Amino acid sequence: MGHDQVVEAFQRECAALGDAMAGLSEAEWNLPTRCAPWTVRDLLGHVCVVIDWLPAMLDAPEPGEAEISAAEYYRPDDRFSPQTNGKRIALAQDRAARPADGAAFAKDFAATWRRADRLCRDQPGGRTVRTRHGDAMLLSEFVLTRVVEVAVHGLDLADALGREAWLTPAAGDAVAELLLGAEHAPAADKLQWSRSRFLRKATGREPLTEAEAAQVERLGIRWLALG
Repeated sequence: MGHDQVVEAFQRECAALGDAMAGLSEAEWNLPTRCAPWTVRDLLGHVCVVIDWLPAMLDAPEPGEAEISAAEYYRPDDRFSPQTNGKRIALAQDRAARPADGAAFAKDFAATWRRADRLCRDQPGGRTVRTRHGDAMLLSEFVLTRVVEVAVHGLDLADALGREAWLTPAAGDAVAELLLGAEHAPAADKLQWSRSRFLRKATGREPLTEAEAAQVERLGIRWLALG
């Protein structure tokens, strides 16, 4: 996907998540999610944290040639270690604790993603950035990983709240293409799953039945493991 397409998918999915978070009761903000130990509030804190890496990355010196793709960003190194995960949990909880209440947090999230969106739209297509893990990437490839975060955790939040998924078509297609590779993405349509169901299955949020596993095997479908 090109720079403009990825940024548009990011904007649409963030807007959908923001709409879903507006008007939650305090009880809903405190519901548990499958991403233990995070509550709804904590999980949105995590989404804020991962989006808020962008402004500082764009302020930093631009690296030279991109070395890592979005798919390679998810390689299983120390970024998924217990120590790093502990820091990830703490950062999210700290971020979630800052706003006075849920209404203020919903507005904070909106301001966070809109700032990142505005900054990304002002960048040229070949812009590179360096991640906090030291990876030199095209900005579009890094923003694609942010689409993954917003889309997949949007499913977690929808499930925690007992709501229908609000996954947008642009984000669903972008994440599916990343997970499968552009050349294999059309094969997923033969499964006749909605995009939200596909993402749940591919990320382990919903187990495959024996029949589904056999069908996936017959179709030769392999998807990327996200860490």
